[in-house]
Amino acid sequence: MRDGSARPLTDRYDSALLDLDGVLYIGGDAVPGAPEAVAAARAAGMRVAFVTNNASRTPDTVADHLTSLGVPATPADVVTSAQAAATLVAEVVPPGAAVLVVGGEGLDVALAERGLRPVRRAADNPQAVVQGFAPDVGWRLLAEGAYAVRAGLPWIASNLDVTVPTADGFAPGNGALVEVIAAATGRRPVSAGKPEIPLHREAVRRTGALRPLVVGDRLDTDVEGANRAGVASLLVLTGVTTAVDLVLAEPAHRPTYVSADLWSGLVGEHPPVRRHPDGGWTCGGWVCTVVPSGIALVGTGEPLDGLRAACVACWQPDDVDRPDDGVVREVVAGLGL
Repeated sequence: MRDGSARPLTDRYDSALLDLDGVLYIGGDAVPGAPEAVAAARAAGMRVAFVTNNASRTPDTVADHLTSLGVPATPADVVTSAQAAATLVAEVVPPGAAVLVVGGEGLDVALAERGLRPVRRAADNPQAVVQGFAPDVGWRLLAEGAYAVRAGLPWIASNLDVTVPTADGFAPGNGALVEVIAAATGRRPVSAGKPEIPLHREAVRRTGALRPLVVGDRLDTDVEGANRAGVASLLVLTGVTTAVDLVLAEPAHRPTYVSADLWSGLVGEHPPVRRHPDGGWTCGGWVCTVVPSGIALVGTGEPLDGLRAACVACWQPDDVDRPDDGVVREVVAGLGL
């Protein structure tokens, strides 16, 4: 964020690895400008992949959903945590092996793609256990998973997200269901999904990306995953992360770029944040200075430039006193983002 980019990010990176919920759609509707942003990225020569921690849906289902929202997609454009988990399983069991699935169709299809045989009972002699979210996972399937995990079989989780968004709010996600088996067995699984590296590696393998840009709306999955992989990230403010969350982010959760939405993020400018001659940090028409009570942000113009300046001011090395969170919240809230 400090260096910015005078060129559109579509010119700087060869692939965009896009998160779905909060980036391309919210609920049943496309995020305004998102379909046009994907079209512009493709027109600029960027390879686009749709990368999701959701293991319950198959690539065909995800592609159909995106296409219905005005984002043309094929199954080959979709990379799921189920696929990443299946790749990990294939590395530890022989071809054709039975794998106990604590999950749904997304994992079944991903395992079959890898030449593995999904089963639902520990009595079917599986050689590994793979677990991913599906709304119909119940006690009996969790019990079968526990039997196999307790027997010492390799245990792979598609992801460890504790919650999953629904139309009625946040419900228990795969991470919560993993904890059921963990509590019953005293073991922990290997996780394939964000922020772990396997899903990113799967996306890079499938796209052939050399200079990927990870795009997401979450600091603890999308951005942290990109930072772990050592690649650039773009945070969009159309999902769960707020401007205040971003300014207060810990080092592992700090993105390379920030934008209001996918369109402005991919095709717009990213002004750099520079040292101000009189102290503090400046971006556009804004100057942000760390003061004993927190931060002082003054200026006019694009509010996002003020946010960029505030981020860099608050993200200085640990030997600088951390600004007071309450004051930061009040100042950043004043930007109206």
